[in-house]
Amino acid sequence: MPIIATAAWSIPKKVAGRFAQEGSGLSRYASVFDGVEINSTFYRRHKTSTFARWAESVPDRFRFAVKIPREITHIRAMKDIAEPFDIFLEDIAPLGENRGPLLCQLPPSLAFDDDALETAFKTIRDADGGPIVVEVRHKSWASAEALDLLKTYAIDRVLADPAPVWPAEDFETPPKYVRLHGKPKIYYSSYTDDEIRSFSDLLTPDGWCVFDNTASGAAIENALTMLEMR
Repeated sequence: MPIIATAAWSIPKKVAGRFAQEGSGLSRYASVFDGVEINSTFYRRHKTSTFARWAESVPDRFRFAVKIPREITHIRAMKDIAEPFDIFLEDIAPLGENRGPLLCQLPPSLAFDDDALETAFKTIRDADGGPIVVEVRHKSWASAEALDLLKTYAIDRVLADPAPVWPAEDFETPPKYVRLHGKPKIYYSSYTDDEIRSFSDLLTPDGWCVFDNTASGAAIENALTMLEMR
């Protein structure tokens, strides 16, 4: 079964009755969903004890996708990243077997540069052999060279919605990671049942679908709808 998840685990009051009533917010969320995307790592470091506590709060089946820090993707623009990436891996190590993919979301300003990105991806792969997905937002990534580089380092493309670079029809094989930001208003707009069904139909058994339209509380409702369709 694919993992259907949201970015973070805030549960709106409107649907609170569909979750376990006891425990932390995360453990209640994990009573229904099999995974979650941690976005807060993009903005700041957390203590290793925090990751350990999170891992202890969820069932063995549960997985955490973790967003790579902006120091790496935005501030350093994927250059000279060995030290901060190693620190990041050390921080999240207590997730253990509950760790899922690492999410590398690149800024809209970061154009594809074969040499610079090969160095960055080799650095990442030398340090970590787990699943890694990349969400890009500069049109220059719509190239055969970019796809070849990602394939070389076994990094999967994210199908984002809205899709600034790689629309669904560009995927020859089903995407491993789908991020639904909401449209027309990003982070706010809810998806219709038909839209949710169309994305659900794209998912592979080992894939992820993350609803990131969290600002209005729509993410949890949309994710619950998708779960019911499976």
